[in-house]
Amino acid sequence: MLFAIAVFAPLAGALVSGLLGKVIGDKAAMGVSIAGMAIAAVCGPLAFFQLTGGADPGVLDLGPWIESGRFHVQWALRYDTLSAVMVAMVSFVSMLIHVYSIGYMGHDARPRYRFFAYLSLFSFAMLMLVTADNLAQLFFGWEGVGLCSYLLIGYWYDRPSANAAAIKAFVVNRIADLPFAVGIALIFFKFGSIEFSVIFPAVAQHAADSYALFGTTYSAIETIAFLLFIGAMGKSAQLGFHVWLPDAMEGPTPVSALIHAATMVTAGVFLMARMSPLMEYAPHALGFVTFIGASTALFAATIGCVQNDIKRVIAYSTCSQLGYMFAAAGVGAFQASMFHLVTHAFFKALLFLSAGSVIHAMSDEQDMRKMGGLAKIIPVTCTVMWIGSLALAGIPPFAGSYSKDAIIAATYASGTGIGMYAFVCTLLAAFLTAFYSWRLLLLTFHGQSRADRHVLEHAHESPWVMLLPLCVLSLGAIFAGWALDNWFIGAGWPHFWNGAIFNGPDKDILENLDHVPAWVDLAPLVLGLLGIALAYAMYLVDPRLPVRLAQTFGAIYRFLLNKWYFDELYNVIFVQPAIRLARLFWQVGDVTIIDGVPNGLAELAGDGSKQIVKIQTGSLAIYAFAMLIGVVVLVGVFMLSR
Repeated sequence: MLFAIAVFAPLAGALVSGLLGKVIGDKAAMGVSIAGMAIAAVCGPLAFFQLTGGADPGVLDLGPWIESGRFHVQWALRYDTLSAVMVAMVSFVSMLIHVYSIGYMGHDARPRYRFFAYLSLFSFAMLMLVTADNLAQLFFGWEGVGLCSYLLIGYWYDRPSANAAAIKAFVVNRIADLPFAVGIALIFFKFGSIEFSVIFPAVAQHAADSYALFGTTYSAIETIAFLLFIGAMGKSAQLGFHVWLPDAMEGPTPVSALIHAATMVTAGVFLMARMSPLMEYAPHALGFVTFIGASTALFAATIGCVQNDIKRVIAYSTCSQLGYMFAAAGVGAFQASMFHLVTHAFFKALLFLSAGSVIHAMSDEQDMRKMGGLAKIIPVTCTVMWIGSLALAGIPPFAGSYSKDAIIAATYASGTGIGMYAFVCTLLAAFLTAFYSWRLLLLTFHGQSRADRHVLEHAHESPWVMLLPLCVLSLGAIFAGWALDNWFIGAGWPHFWNGAIFNGPDKDILENLDHVPAWVDLAPLVLGLLGIALAYAMYLVDPRLPVRLAQTFGAIYRFLLNKWYFDELYNVIFVQPAIRLARLFWQVGDVTIIDGVPNGLAELAGDGSKQIVKIQTGSLAIYAFAMLIGVVVLVGVFMLSR
């Protein structure tokens, strides 16, 4: 019962706020929306602790949903450890973001009830996704968060950049969702159902099945796994599909925190864990997952080192950290992947909301080059952002040191070639993560102020309605790793997960985590400290050094600053050809054919009628003569036919 309340309470808040907001007013609508999330934030963790306290996992059947021939789908909530963890985390973090939004959106001139309705609807869609008992319901939540992200990223609709970012996010995700939908269809044709309870027990017996396509045979399970992962790549902004994520920063900062920390981008990681009984029988697909995840972790970290927008640095950090999670899933350490997902939710929400507090203090300024010396002006924001950065960089005893180090160790413990590639990439990314985190801290809070004098005159600490959620999240960033370590990957993990995550019979990677060499455990910390030291030397000891390096290595600097030119490449390969094709269809197909043919026929008929009208002269003699000619022609035809 608590589990169902946690899922549907945000929907109730969204409906009241969205449909009755004009009637009851902004404050009441915001109160209802936050009350719905508060109820979820209480019931979700309680349902989780009930399960860990000995309650039996199960399925809460809400009734039939789709009935079409042999295609049957029930509307049901899956209550197991994986769902319960996600519901507790999503509901709690989303509630804090709702509270924070009261202060952050306090001066917005638009109707705030609509914004809070979108936030609650977003949370509900994510909760539906993580509690789905079948792939249709999961896809419903999957598309629901996609729709809400479009509405929230483009909430400031009078900004062309926000509209463009919303469209970009929507289109890129829809492209990735097509293979995902095909994968779901293939699952139905192979297993006769899309219910997890039917699919998972039958995977082993279909492991040898294949598809014949274009004269080549493909493993059925591998094909399905690849298609599902492509869908996950889009939602979780992995390499190639990452281009929408930084642009999503055009939305209000609470939206950035909600998308990047607790909800949308983690959906792909959750999908891999949920489908682990299938993914474990697709070793080639898992190798691809590892490669993409590790490559994304390093790729995004390199870009984060040179960005100047405070929110974009954190956005690329999200992209990189998601790569860590996929690298873990690819080597079979799904538990470590989920561990980092949960700890990341706390410290990444903390970092985004702290960035919002900085932007709020600096009159909407987001360029770190125009900040500096803010530690004395906004000390609380500075403190909590330090905590978030320590967790992100993996400095003990903060949360990230437990989960990220476990992923790095898992890639080494896998003992495979692709695992070693992931090990090297994640180690290098750990160094770069610490570097860009301290670059952000030093440019924003320390050193000489570079801010405009008029901006500094109005700089101020955020109200407590914004600072309180930051303080709560900072506790999670400090203690979540320590509190969850034993449950997620320590000695208690088999009982804790209780079959919610599947590991193949030959996979003992979590046991191997305790037997990696000591230098493997120590390497992330050493590289993190080196990254911090480098940032300190470059941005505090000798602030001119970054300028000299950018001038000396101009080509590399521009390459990273322009995000490896992915946007420019996609513009040439996809966007411009699509625009030219659309213009061709418009000018030829629409204007010339669809509109041109009827208009031309109408014009021809009009001209013809004007000429025919001229025959009507009103002269009886001409009419009689025409009749006579007609009779002569008729008689002539009659005579010739004989």
